[in-house]
Amino acid sequence: MTQTWFLWAALAAVFAAMTAIFAKLGLVGVNSDYATLIRTVMILVVLGGFVAATGKWTNPATLSPRVWLFLGLSALATGASWVCYFRALQVGDAAQVAAVDKASVLLVAVFAVLLLGERPSLRDWLGIAMIAGGVLLLALRR
Repeated sequence: MTQTWFLWAALAAVFAAMTAIFAKLGLVGVNSDYATLIRTVMILVVLGGFVAATGKWTNPATLSPRVWLFLGLSALATGASWVCYFRALQVGDAAQVAAVDKASVLLVAVFAVLLLGERPSLRDWLGIAMIAGGVLLLALRR
């Protein structure tokens, strides 16, 4: 099936939405950085079990230095994103925080053009601009 990316992306959106709500509820009375650590440990345990149970484990020493570099950079960016996201959730409304976080859609498009040589269509840019407009609208003070 050539469109499976859409199913996985839609599921990612559903789980991301659940993440914001559950995190907001879980941050009551807990430092956001500590909460991020707890969440990360839980993810490590669950994902480690999933990889082992599905037989996807391979020797990490066989991965190329390029893979290690970019997965390491991705991990650092993810960690920084999570810390910032949880801090924002602790003090802001979940709907607004999640909406502003989606400005990443615009940034991914720009970075994909600059770094990956991708060429979004005019229709793609229109959709991205609409998301950016929604982010700006939600970021404005009430």
